[in-house]
Amino acid sequence: MLGHFRRCPGYSPTPLTELPPLAADLEVGRVFVKDESCRLGLPAFKALGASWAVHRALAQRATSGQGPGPVTLVTATDGNHGRAVARMARMLGQRARVFVPQGVHRRAVAAIAAEQAEVIEVSGPYDEAVRRAARAAAAPDTVLVQDTSWPGYEQIPGWIVEGYSTLCAEIDEQLAAVGAGKGPGLVAVPVGVGSLAQAVVTHYRSRPAGRAPALLSVEPAAAACVLQSLTRGEPVSVTTGETTMAGLNCGTPSSIAWPYLRGGLDAAVAVTDDDSARAAARLAELGVSSGPCGAAALAGLRAVLSGPGSEERRTAMGLDATSVVVLLSTEGTNADPRPAAC
Repeated sequence: MLGHFRRCPGYSPTPLTELPPLAADLEVGRVFVKDESCRLGLPAFKALGASWAVHRALAQRATSGQGPGPVTLVTATDGNHGRAVARMARMLGQRARVFVPQGVHRRAVAAIAAEQAEVIEVSGPYDEAVRRAARAAAAPDTVLVQDTSWPGYEQIPGWIVEGYSTLCAEIDEQLAAVGAGKGPGLVAVPVGVGSLAQAVVTHYRSRPAGRAPALLSVEPAAAACVLQSLTRGEPVSVTTGETTMAGLNCGTPSSIAWPYLRGGLDAAVAVTDDDSARAAARLAELGVSSGPCGAAALAGLRAVLSGPGSEERRTAMGLDATSVVVLLSTEGTNADPRPAAC
């Protein structure tokens, strides 16, 4: 997968930035932030999944006799995924139709429209936008490129997860280059429907026994579908509320992600918007541009490693004063004025 992206125009690994002040704050050995504020010209990691899935989907159509003619790529989004699909459509001469739920920031909607996509605003939450997109994709010459799955719709979400795995391969190389080749002791990952977390679990759980890190998922308190599902022991849907972590405001885990999350996560936590805002401010002080979703990783780790019971949680996750921690900052700040090329 990493080889595929290395052949893509404009590809370069995103930074893995070491932040010693955070290591001191959190009382661990080293802290690194995987900074996804500029990925393939877009301000979030989502371009990895959209790029690979669209490439695979269009290649499949061409080899299955459906012809090379233009199609409409359809998706639902809380922001970054829809923009990534729209960007791919524009680059490849295809059309895009993007369903956007209520509560998505106007700047995010405008950014999708600027990619020449048809934007349809839905009066309802993310799950309703997904349902609308799935119905629209039943029309001829349309392809649904959704980053969540359900029974009967799993192949393209699986390709999206494959694309996300590139991020983990980059981390391996980057840690080795700075003398941390044994890998992290803990990885904190923001979670919406769980596709990125599925990629992280798949990557790190393939390691030899004793070398796999602890994996922590972090969600908004207003949309903690994975945490609730783990608590119940089965996938459940939750009614989502309002949150500044719009890209994580999802009410149902992806069906293909759920078995990986259930079997591969070591801990899960939900954080408030205030928690995320404080984490984003701390990252900004240290020179990292991180939006509310990206900063959730730090907010979640702070919650786990502080307060009553924190020593027991550290022990359970195998953390000590020498541990290496990686935070996945999955997006740049919405207020970042940088152009599309970052």
